[in-house]
Order: sequence, then C-alpha cells, then structure tokens
Amino acid sequence: MRVLIADDDAVSRRLLEAHLSRWGYQVQAAADGDQAWGMLQQADAPNLAILDWMMPGLSGPEVCRRVRSSGQESYTYILLLTARNQKQDLIAGMEAGADDYLTKPFDAQELNVRLRAGRRILELQAELVAAREALREQATHDSLTKSWNRTAILEILGRELAKGEREASAVSLIMADLDHFKRINDTWGHVAGDAVLREVARRMQASVRAYDAVGRYGGEEFLIVAPGAAGPAAVHLAERLRSAISQEPLGLTDCTLSVTVSLGVSFSVPGLGISQEALIRAADEALYRAKGLGRNRVEWVAPSPAAFGPVEQVPLLG
Repeated sequence: MRVLIADDDAVSRRLLEAHLSRWGYQVQAAADGDQAWGMLQQADAPNLAILDWMMPGLSGPEVCRRVRSSGQESYTYILLLTARNQKQDLIAGMEAGADDYLTKPFDAQELNVRLRAGRRILELQAELVAAREALREQATHDSLTKSWNRTAILEILGRELAKGEREASAVSLIMADLDHFKRINDTWGHVAGDAVLREVARRMQASVRAYDAVGRYGGEEFLIVAPGAAGPAAVHLAERLRSAISQEPLGLTDCTLSVTVSLGVSFSVPGLGISQEALIRAADEALYRAKGLGRNRVEWVAPSPAAFGPVEQVPLLG
C-alpha cells in the first residue's frame, strides 16, 4: 500500500520513510502542506497519509479540511503527527478531519499498529464500494446476458428521447428477436438456449457503437437504443447486428448452431412528440412484419406526425 508522508523536517521525513519502507509500504514524500495537498488531489493519490501538524504553506489540519471537503469518493485515511499533546489540540485535529493522532517523538511500533488499523478501515471501505457496485450491476443488468435489463433499457430510451428533443437529434429503437428460439430449447435444452442468448448478446454488444445501449427486453427479445441515428443509418446498424449473429455459427459445448434474428426499426424525429410507448409499438410492428416476410431480415417504419398514428411501413432491406 502507498503512503504519503508530509513533513518539512528532512530528518523526520527520512526516519518515517525508513520505517514505512521496512514495513512494506510504498512511500511518497512531501516537504510542505501545499505539496501534500497537490499530491492528494491526483487521481492516483495514496489513500493513507501521515501529515505533520506544522508545515510551511498549508498546515496538517488545513490539508485535512480540504481533503474532507473535496467530496472524493475514494477515502483517504489521515494520521496527524505533532509535538502538541494538549487535549484541545487532539480535538482540533480530529475536528479538522484527521482519523488518528500521534505525538512526537513517536514510538515506531505504535505507529505501525495505528497504520495497520488505518489499512483495515480502507480495506473495509473498498469492500463496501465493491458490494455497492455489485448491487448496482444486479439492479440494472440482466443476470444471464449481462446486457441492460428491461427496466434499465427502458429508462435509457426515455432519457435519450428527452435528450433528443432538447438537442434536436433523432433516436432510433431496434427490436431484435431470435428466430425459432423455442426450437433450440426443445431440441438442445435450456442450457444450450442460455448459451445462445449469451453469445447473441455478446455479438450485439460488439457490433453497436460505444454510445448505443443493448438490453434484454424479455425472453429472446432485445432492444437496442441508438441515439443520433435515423432512417438508413438506423437500418444499417440493424443490418450489421443481423449479420453479426447469422454469419458465423455459434459453437456450443455439444453442438454448433446456426442462429438468425429478425429486427424491427423505428425512430423518433425531433418535433414530432413521439412517445416511448409509440416508438416501442412501431418497432414491434416492424419486427412482426420481418417475421411475416420470412425472418432473418430487417424491416423499419417511418415516423408519423400523429405520434405514430397510422404508420408508414417502408421495407429497405431483405
């Protein structure tokens, strides 16, 4: 673990560095408070800091206050080192945001024990952050395919539609449905079906743009939200998805399967006031048309001023 030590006294600084290096820490040193504060602002700053109370520039407590008011998510454990030993000094240091306090001349073994306590707190904080991120992942992602889940992809669609209206840009929605998926489950079993869904989702993720979103809508259906794309650009993206899935057979543990997908495309143009529900309904209609025309193809519908009232259906591909 890396530790920042800040002390204007060169002898004290070298003594601290010698102890810490012997205990296995990687040391970064600062000669005054301003330098220490600058180092703690860096993206890869150490999470453990030993600050002398009295230093040129910013004092140790002033650095503490700045660290605590910066709002950084990654916690910095701070130990103040000082010759002051009055009760009011201890209170002032802790109120400034220090986690611990050690008086000079310090006992090396006591310092080692206090640093170990700081490490335990930082490790616990890292575990809590990891647990929070895992819960966030579970709440927003489909457990099987690791794509966005139904709730999350619909929220993304709503946000992109609102953003499109604000910024006068189009938003396309692609609805994709695997062809004859029930046949795969009935013939090869649900384990094979799950493997197909995972691989299809992976290929979709690899085929879309960085700012597009792929989500599992339900069963073998997926939604792809494509900001800034409309008309031929959206159909081209859908065709790329179709090709990515159908061109190469899927190699499973017990078999190799050729899988195809049908896709329906709809898009929102700024100023038409097309609702999220209407956009989904239009994409579903286009998908239904693709299924009826033989599957493994892309169909689209053009936007209507009547919020997709009567929908003009225009086949471009297939």
